[in-house]
Amino acid sequence: MNEPAHWWLATLGRTIVWARLRVREAGTAEVFDSDGNTLAYDSEDSARAALLDAEFVEYDGLDREDAIERGFDIDEVAPPRAEHDEQLRPLMVTVLPPRH
Repeated sequence: MNEPAHWWLATLGRTIVWARLRVREAGTAEVFDSDGNTLAYDSEDSARAALLDAEFVEYDGLDREDAIERGFDIDEVAPPRAEHDEQLRPLMVTVLPPRH
């Protein structure tokens, strides 16, 4: 799959839950979620709306202040990386160490 990935995240305390949004060539979209499911949407807009409804924000749109509001430093996190979705699944939830 050559479609670029758009990473989204939601936070609960020091836990970050990731979601990957891809827009397909035909204009449909799919979201790979933290449970390892690939959810299909009829458009990028509907996929984005579903992520926003679930209180996710786009990673690329975060600045330092946004990250701090969510409980982490932007330099602490990066979207997960793996060659295959099977390898990606266990990386879709990140628990950050406690702050001192």
